[in-house]
Amino acid sequence: MMPTVQPGRIEVITGPMFSGKSEELIRRLKRARIAKQRVVCFKPDIDLRYHRSAIASHSAQTHDACVVANVERLREALFTQIDQIEVVGIDEAQFFDDTLIALSLELMHLGKRVLIAGLDTTFAGEPFRPIPDLMAIADEVMKLSAVCMRCGAPAVHTQRLGGSQELVVVGAAGMYEARCRAHFEPFADSEQLELPTAEVAAKM
Repeated sequence: MMPTVQPGRIEVITGPMFSGKSEELIRRLKRARIAKQRVVCFKPDIDLRYHRSAIASHSAQTHDACVVANVERLREALFTQIDQIEVVGIDEAQFFDDTLIALSLELMHLGKRVLIAGLDTTFAGEPFRPIPDLMAIADEVMKLSAVCMRCGAPAVHTQRLGGSQELVVVGAAGMYEARCRAHFEPFADSEQLELPTAEVAAKM
C-alpha cells in the first residue's frame, strides 16, 4: 500500500507596495532553511529592480531566486527538482497569470509548503489577479499595510505617480508611493488591463 502524502500549505503575503511583502517572504524562507528544510524561490523576469538573481526587499534584504518568464517556465524549473524540495517561494506573483492557481494547488497536494507574495490591488484600486484568487484558496493570508506618504496613517493602496494607464509599470520609490484610503487618488478613467494568457505568455 502506497504511503499517503500529507497535504502541504499555501500561504499568501499581500498588501500595497512598501508594506514589507518581500521582506516577510524572505523571513519565512530563511526560517525554513534554519529548520533544515529544502527551499527554492522564483520571481518573474519582469521584476529586475534590485537584483537579477534574487528576490529583494525595499530594505535591501535578499534571497536567491530563479528568474522565470511565466508559470510554464516556473513549473519546468521546479519539477526537475520537485522530490528534493519542501518549500516553494514565489515573489511578485501578481506578474504571473492565472495558471499559478492550479500549480499552487498541485504543489499543496504534493505536500509542499507554498509561500506567495504579491500585490492584491492595482494602481487603480482594483483586484490584481491572480492574488485575490490565491487568497481565497490559501491556508493562511497575511495582509500587510504600509505607511501613507501623505499623512502617516496605515496605507492599503499603491499610488502611481504619473499619468501612465498601463496595468504593469515596474518601478519603486519615485514612481509609486503608499497611500491611505483618504489620500488615494486612482485615475477616474483607468481600466484594468488583462495579463497575457498562458498560451500568449509562452510565446513571448
